Amino acid sequence: MMLIYLLFIIGIFLLIKGADWLVSGASSLAKSYRISDMVIGLTIVSFGTSMPELIVNIMASINDSAGLAIGNVFGSNIANILLILGVSAIFRPLPLQRSTLVSEIPFSLIATLLIGFLANASLFDGNPSLVISRLDGGILLFFFALFLVYVFHMAKDDPLPSEEKFVEMSQGRAIGWIALGALALFLGGKWTVDGAIQLALLLGMSESFIGLTVVAIGTSLPELFTSIVAAQRGNADIAVGNAVGSNIFNILWILGISALIRPLPFSELSNFDILMIIFASTLPIISFSFRKRSIIGRGSGVFYLICYIAYIIFLLDRG
Repeated sequence: MMLIYLLFIIGIFLLIKGADWLVSGASSLAKSYRISDMVIGLTIVSFGTSMPELIVNIMASINDSAGLAIGNVFGSNIANILLILGVSAIFRPLPLQRSTLVSEIPFSLIATLLIGFLANASLFDGNPSLVISRLDGGILLFFFALFLVYVFHMAKDDPLPSEEKFVEMSQGRAIGWIALGALALFLGGKWTVDGAIQLALLLGMSESFIGLTVVAIGTSLPELFTSIVAAQRGNADIAVGNAVGSNIFNILWILGISALIRPLPFSELSNFDILMIIFASTLPIISFSFRKRSIIGRGSGVFYLICYIAYIIFLLDRG
């Protein structure tokens, strides 16, 4: 039993490092083929930071652990706003771009409302069994494709210099890093899911609770560290865009793929988590409404953290 919990901790570490190795190798390989920094940032780097959640969800879907898969995505999205932006704003106030307020955050809200509708759609037919079906997964992936089209058009109309520093390496070494990263992600995902299931059984908690808390925070660590460093360097666009963009990726891409692998039974209790995502996503807009400047200040960051701690306490009571 102790070995399983040790592998669980090592698994989360391998998820984080595996994503980093994969992104480093793939970015260097892409640069060797003269692919632009912008395209690398929008594809390899963006997908890479979401790889821990994706691998955990694929493994959870294969193991028929729907509660863990859904809890991981919902918990990560709540942590991305309340925990990550909260901590980042405490380090340094985060100015908000107009595009974030009028485009990215509304798109994130639409994605959240969409998954809420699809998961509860069977109620309209009088069927009490809620599920995110393979058809629903296809719909989510369709909207994800639309989001990617929007991102590419936005970058094309307003190209920005890349903030990513790509490590130059030979093609052979880059392929080695990619292979090493893929192996680390596979092992990390397997050990994390196995450990999370055993942890839930030991504590008498649901897989959904473990997914919403321990696994969600663990797989959100790359976004947390990225946003804190970006905030310290004054790159607020990266700190905020990283968190909001990750939420869109998690719902549309990761849940879409998870549902395609295996339909995900959906608990009515998870509707509260959806409401929590909506509440968290609207907080930056509310902050903008009460300020002359569009900024997430240190006071707002503290409030975000208080909300997150209150949510964790609620989850403990819910079990």
